[in-house]
Amino acid sequence: MQNNKFTKAKLYLKNGETLEAKNFGSIKSVAGEVVFATGMTGYPEALTDPSFKGQILVFTYPIIGSYGVPKKEFWESDKIQVSGLIVSQYIDTPSHHENASTLAQWFKKENIPLLEIKDTRLLTQKLRDKGAMLGKIICKKDIPYQDPNKENLVAEVSTKKIFSVGTGKKNIVLIDCGTKKNIAESVAKRGVKVTVVPWDTDPTSLSFTPDAVIISNGPGDPTKATATIKNVKKLLQKHIPILGICLGNQILNLASGGKTYKLKFGHRSQNQPVLEVGTDKCYLTTQNHGFAVGTIPKNFKEWFRNANDDTNEGIIHQSLPFMSVQFHPESTPGPTDTDWIFDYFLKRANIL
Repeated sequence: MQNNKFTKAKLYLKNGETLEAKNFGSIKSVAGEVVFATGMTGYPEALTDPSFKGQILVFTYPIIGSYGVPKKEFWESDKIQVSGLIVSQYIDTPSHHENASTLAQWFKKENIPLLEIKDTRLLTQKLRDKGAMLGKIICKKDIPYQDPNKENLVAEVSTKKIFSVGTGKKNIVLIDCGTKKNIAESVAKRGVKVTVVPWDTDPTSLSFTPDAVIISNGPGDPTKATATIKNVKKLLQKHIPILGICLGNQILNLASGGKTYKLKFGHRSQNQPVLEVGTDKCYLTTQNHGFAVGTIPKNFKEWFRNANDDTNEGIIHQSLPFMSVQFHPESTPGPTDTDWIFDYFLKRANIL
């Protein structure tokens, strides 16, 4: 039977609107930026994506929780990253051979509220029309609104120690700005060693010279990651091959002299259509970001473009092995259309 154990809660939006809710998670008040994601599956991977740090997430797909929560080995990080979750219908009776717990049990264990608000369609329309806005979930005690984009979220979610994944003669440095673990695993399975380093690490100061560097995805405003931008400038000067992913696309752009800006409501789904510029190819991609590349720097050209709103989806240097994509080629969750990006980069870097 469906578990009816819940407490009452409210969602307050910065524009003054209030929505009544049932809370199946932790009885805790939280604040953040309210955003929506349109993926139909893959909620365990999405919830553990560090790019959601500081955000109250609304899932547009109406039924969430039906296949429960898998073991930690299948997560994208070691914990839930959202500040709170809002769904239309929470299912507390999951059925899946890899299920380890219910969604409510998981959220209670990690001290995060899980709200059921029936009309998530209306809430999504508000966020689409007015843009992502600040909000707060109030269970008992009131708290102030909080803008996560004013903080250096990258520093909060990045690893604190250096570690390696995979083995191989070639050593790829992955700058962890809030990386999903499957980025390192996707690269490592190509027969190389991946050394994961904190966001503010200078790859040129390591005990070895990297054969290439990948800048990971991550949360928040890319201009807050000043140390990463500074270090990427050094890599560019030394002509070390670079691949940026998601936030890494914006950081490579900033380090090369370009500019970024905040999107109205961002791209968060597993079905974003992306056009490869100069071809007739269109790919379905997984994305999770609220900022985008604006001005493209000198000696770079646009590599990909979003088919929905014409925003930039990647840049590539005209002659050197510097490139980046706004989407997630590792595709967890999501379509595997762009897995080839890793092979293309490693070939350009003379590694494969």
